[in-house]
Amino acid sequence: MKVMIRETPKGLSAYVPKKDLEELVVETEKTPIWGGSIKLKNGWTLALPDMPAETKLPITVNAKKLGGDDE
Repeated sequence: MKVMIRETPKGLSAYVPKKDLEELVVETEKTPIWGGSIKLKNGWTLALPDMPAETKLPITVNAKKLGGDDE
């Protein structure tokens, strides 16, 4: 699914346009986040693609939702 990752005053945020959902990132598997998974405030876990550490935000990426039935 397409996910926009951006920096906000409260931290990293993920926006899923298809679901009109924006949630804060509360946990990251890796630093930087690329190639690992992130956990959103609503409980979703998303796997992010491998990208260079210096990738600038905001950026839209193809992420995969881990666990659960939604796309």
